[in-house]
Amino acid sequence: MIDFKVDSNKCINCGLCAGDCPAQIIKMNPTPCIQKSREKLCIKCQHCLAVCPTAAISILGKRPEDSLPTTNEIPSYESMTNMVKIRRSVRKYVDENLDQDLIQEMLNTTAYAPTGHNYNSVHFTLIDKKEELKLFRDLIYAAIKKAGEEKTLLPQFQFLYAIQKVWETNGVDVIFRNAPHLLIASAPKKNSSPLPDCLIALSYFELLANSHDIGTLWNGMLTWVLNDIDPNISKLIGVPETHSVGYALVFGKSAVKYPRTIQSDGLSFNRVEMSKI
Repeated sequence: MIDFKVDSNKCINCGLCAGDCPAQIIKMNPTPCIQKSREKLCIKCQHCLAVCPTAAISILGKRPEDSLPTTNEIPSYESMTNMVKIRRSVRKYVDENLDQDLIQEMLNTTAYAPTGHNYNSVHFTLIDKKEELKLFRDLIYAAIKKAGEEKTLLPQFQFLYAIQKVWETNGVDVIFRNAPHLLIASAPKKNSSPLPDCLIALSYFELLANSHDIGTLWNGMLTWVLNDIDPNISKLIGVPETHSVGYALVFGKSAVKYPRTIQSDGLSFNRVEMSKI
């Protein structure tokens, strides 16, 4: 049951909810309604709640009075452009923990990221204490060492064994870059787009982190370890067994400041004109 409710004292029968419903299951009769037999077609997008000009519609236990007004300030185009251009992959971090409440607040906002078919089932596995991440780092390097010694590494991952030796011999952390925190995004394998859903969610988190002057680094090497070298580690840290690890991100207070942006090598671009094909 999707718990679709209409406040008759507020509804003005404008039909906006019916017109904006992606599944087209809301009908005007004369007020908005959904037949029980069609409730299963609801994709849980909450467009009906969002589009109602008089806050008359509730659905899925969500009430319009608990939603954020869209009249609130949003970043200007210029500020968003600057954020995208100024963003850097950070590989040097201050050895201190970030405020846990701030991390949780950013994660709560990241939950608004769009997902394929509106599944909203991206799962986040977080290490928010640098002391815990150091223990996890040891576990990852040990897994690489074991695979390297047993000669089970696939050819494309052989370089990770060399990186492990650099860590063991010189204490140089190429994989985690001594970052204090880690965020892993996973999604159900049965979903239509688990990998894109994870990448989109982490991109949202990165933008939020950068807005707080928090450095981030996309961690493909860790993702390979979790997916291809020792998947048991994912289970150990609580990634659901039915999930695929989409990607990982390390983050923390940057120990480096960049006074200017880099300069793009240019845009690869194709404009399609079907009338000329």
